[in-house]
Amino acid sequence: MSLTVRLKNIGILKQAEFSLGDLTLICGENNTGKTYATYALYSFLESWREFINIPTDHDQIRTLLTDGALKIDLAQYIEKANQMLAEACKKYLEQLDKIFAASEGTFQNSEFHIEPSKIHLQSEGFRGEMRINQEPLLRSSKEKGIEELIFTLAAERKERRIIDSTVAADFMSSTIGNAVFSNSFPRPFISSAERTGVAIFRKELDFARNRLIEEMGRADQKTDLRELLFKAYQNYPEPVKDNVNFTRQLEDIAKSKSFIAKEHPEILEDFADIIGGDYVITQNDQLYYIPKGTRLKLTMVESSSSVRSLLDISFYLRHIARKGDLLMVDEPELSLHPENQRRIARLFARLANIGVKVFVTTHSDYIVKELNTLIMLNHDKPHLKKIVEENGYQESELINADQVKLYVAEEQLMPLEEGQKRRRRGHTLVPAKIHPRFGIAVPSFDKTIDDMNRIQDEIVWGAE
Repeated sequence: MSLTVRLKNIGILKQAEFSLGDLTLICGENNTGKTYATYALYSFLESWREFINIPTDHDQIRTLLTDGALKIDLAQYIEKANQMLAEACKKYLEQLDKIFAASEGTFQNSEFHIEPSKIHLQSEGFRGEMRINQEPLLRSSKEKGIEELIFTLAAERKERRIIDSTVAADFMSSTIGNAVFSNSFPRPFISSAERTGVAIFRKELDFARNRLIEEMGRADQKTDLRELLFKAYQNYPEPVKDNVNFTRQLEDIAKSKSFIAKEHPEILEDFADIIGGDYVITQNDQLYYIPKGTRLKLTMVESSSSVRSLLDISFYLRHIARKGDLLMVDEPELSLHPENQRRIARLFARLANIGVKVFVTTHSDYIVKELNTLIMLNHDKPHLKKIVEENGYQESELINADQVKLYVAEEQLMPLEEGQKRRRRGHTLVPAKIHPRFGIAVPSFDKTIDDMNRIQDEIVWGAE
């Protein structure tokens, strides 16, 4: 399943289009739109259920509440899926100001479109239930491979009168939406560029509480404190808030075990080598970092910036990762030595190969060149196998060129729009060529390195 995203007038991005591969990278200079593309994609994937509107028929709801059961053919919704998705994108645009914590009207001329390569029903069977006050009222079920959804009332006949038809409609709508679209959109997890600071202040970063305290400090005797309590504030982009909230809940998150921990523990062992130790949660719910080969227990304040920058990724991999997820990492190279940047690139390739899609924005030439190496080594030739063995690579790290997509955020001439007489320049995303034998070509990195080499050559040889 592939996704194509088209953006227009979102932040500094004038117009852009990109598709998701198993491993997707966006490179480019600072302030060229990489984060805008990342946040726009993440926030839609995180919240699409809020914007998909599945119309429900009053007769269907009446049948359910009267007879206690209702069967729905899901094929009719597949036929309307593209139309419903287009409407969802329009509703999503209306929320961009809030999502990016921007002033009202910032995105009034923006466009956002997302298109799965194919929309098809969730193939696996599932069961769902709606409860009120811990009591089950409505149930849903779908059998594996069947295009039929069954709703049943859990309540006794005499209790059906208390079930509001609007509540029943909302439950039916959300269940149908999941059945139709959940295969099309991966579950995202974001590790934002702010994660290093978040790791230090994670317990203090309660946005609602902090803002309330701030406002109470400014309030006079006539201020209605209840109004302050329920007033909505939005100072940070939604992806950053989600990253903060995840990091604030590590103690609870640590109680779960991901499929990686169960099926691929060697990946976690290699990740521990990258950070040089392990994160631990004590019985008193205290978070520490223990450097390898020591008994030291370091708080996040006492730990290195590289340890802090990989904290949320570690807990994601160990505790909540699922197959089919989309792991989104903004600048994974933060605070990492070049050797560990190479190892992070190899980790991303391994994740892509076991079913976790990876989306990265990066300035790191080391990451891109290491991915080049993994692509170039992935051929059945004797000398390549020797290189793999001699340099400590693993077969699980090698990746095909067609699994990788890379885009360069840069300024280019835009296509002519209606009413324009000449093309104008604007920021966009340019796909890089990826050759199965020679890997990825990223001219912006090569130019910077060539300039540095040229200057050093002139320093050394210029006097001759």
